Amino acid sequence: MRSVFSFLLTILTIHQSLAQDSSKVSQDSTTNAQLIATTRLLRESDSLIRADAATKAALEEQILQLSNNNQRKKELEQQLAVIVQANSLRKVHQRERILRMKAISQGIPVAPFGDTLFRVYNKLGPFKPSDRAANISRKLQLIEKDPFYSPDSIRVVPNENNVDVVYNDMIIQTITDDDALWLDQDKARVADTYAALIRKAIQQEKAQHSVQYILVRLGWLALILVVLGFIIFGINRLFRSLRKRLVREKDRYVKGVKVKNYALLNQQKQLSLIYSALGVVRIVLILLVLYITLPLIFGIFPWTKGIADKLIDWTLSPIKSILLGIFSYLPKLLTILVIYVVTRLLIRLVNYLASEIACGNLKINGFYTDWAWPTASGIKFLLYAFMFVVIFPYLPGSDSKVFQGVSVFLGILFSLGSSSAISNVVAGFVITYMRPFKIGDRIRLGEITGDVIEKNLLVTRLRTTKNEEITVPNASILNGHTVNFTSSSKDLGLILHTTVTIGYDVPWKQVHDLLVRAALATDGILKDRQPFVLQTALNDFSVAYEINAYTEKSHRMSEIYSLLNQQIQDHFNEAGVEIMSPQYHAHRDGNTTTIPASYMPGNYEPPAFKVKVDHKP
Repeated sequence: MRSVFSFLLTILTIHQSLAQDSSKVSQDSTTNAQLIATTRLLRESDSLIRADAATKAALEEQILQLSNNNQRKKELEQQLAVIVQANSLRKVHQRERILRMKAISQGIPVAPFGDTLFRVYNKLGPFKPSDRAANISRKLQLIEKDPFYSPDSIRVVPNENNVDVVYNDMIIQTITDDDALWLDQDKARVADTYAALIRKAIQQEKAQHSVQYILVRLGWLALILVVLGFIIFGINRLFRSLRKRLVREKDRYVKGVKVKNYALLNQQKQLSLIYSALGVVRIVLILLVLYITLPLIFGIFPWTKGIADKLIDWTLSPIKSILLGIFSYLPKLLTILVIYVVTRLLIRLVNYLASEIACGNLKINGFYTDWAWPTASGIKFLLYAFMFVVIFPYLPGSDSKVFQGVSVFLGILFSLGSSSAISNVVAGFVITYMRPFKIGDRIRLGEITGDVIEKNLLVTRLRTTKNEEITVPNASILNGHTVNFTSSSKDLGLILHTTVTIGYDVPWKQVHDLLVRAALATDGILKDRQPFVLQTALNDFSVAYEINAYTEKSHRMSEIYSLLNQQIQDHFNEAGVEIMSPQYHAHRDGNTTTIPASYMPGNYEPPAFKVKVDHKP
């Protein structure tokens, strides 16, 4: 398994290196093509300038030969002036073109020892500018390693139409007319300049490898390390003194953190947090000092100077990228702020209208006041959703595939995991506009009876007569039936009803009268609305009577039912009427109910029931 992983890692590394090489080759090819095209244009311009110079010389010779013919001489002088002016304009245009092309085509740098000595802009025979620059750098590195090197060995030697910079018998560089065109100088002057630069660079490179130079640099290294040690020692000592001072004067500086009457942090916890913060700051300072010192240490020696440049580049590149990203993101950020401010203003308008409708100051036909805040919540949700949809394209990284993939994944998770919640929200809206109950109403949901104490888009909360708080999802409310005891109690009156069973021997009119009087004597029953009795069943041994009485105090239902039952018991007991609820069997003399009184003896008395108990010895 490890070998397979190593093989894959090797393949990936080779692929990346090949991609980088191909990218570099493509970039070099583009640069070489630009340089070659620009050199061709400069050569054409130089040919015209040379032709004008030849024509100018010929005209000047003719003018010298014409001593008597003034008319012809004047014509030639005019032609000469035109050529001189045209040649001057061509030189100006050529110089401007060179400057423009140098801004576009920077040339190939020759940097054998790190610093750029000069640049190569055009090809020489089959060698491209990049090939020429690489060959020159390689030759200069070989010369620097020559133990018998002498600066006088680097000379400038004319060679037919070109000028060579040579070292002993080695041609370092050939200066052509095209090279001179790019620099807008004479070939010999360019060669002298390059030769001086090469001598200086090789001399400096040899000096940097001398024993004296290395010893001096080692001294600087030791000095930097000593200073670094003193700085780190000072930082550690400073933070140790701070810790000791905190311990010594903790009652003065550390008093805990309290939010109103709640102790968020006591003294010991706050002191621990301060110690941790001081430790983090100390480590950050030491790392910062080390990071600042490392480029100085690596920059002392030439062969490690590149490491220092990389460290600085690694630090500055992210900071530069972050600052450029923030600066380029400012227009989108301002757009997001404008969208957010407009949305907030619209939400404030919705809240104001909702409060006015809820208070009754603003009335809309067919729109109830209890619809105000639920409707406002729905509108605000839509506004926020619309705001997010509009802002989404302006978020950083919103156009990347990763960001879009994560967004889709989160959307799927939300849709799968919130289906029940969404159904409750929809049911909450439907219930709001159906208006089956309001806050404070006494309702019954299935087997649950209580007062509505909260109603939102997800759930409805009830408090029962036993002070039990029950949460009911809105979807289950919408799927079941709801009984509201309060909605009609003020206008029509809530009818409380209870049933008693009375024997057939009691006249029904007497039962009706007793039940009505018991209802009117009950606290909470409306006196201005006459109670009524319904005979709901003729059972085998009794008659079922239902008393119906009006009340407007729906929240006292349980209490009123209890008082009504008490009054029924009292009134029936006072009248000597038996209540056969629950149903029971009683042994009695049935003659008084089955035989008419005219057939009974005048002195007839119901016999007593005798109970005989046998006592076993």
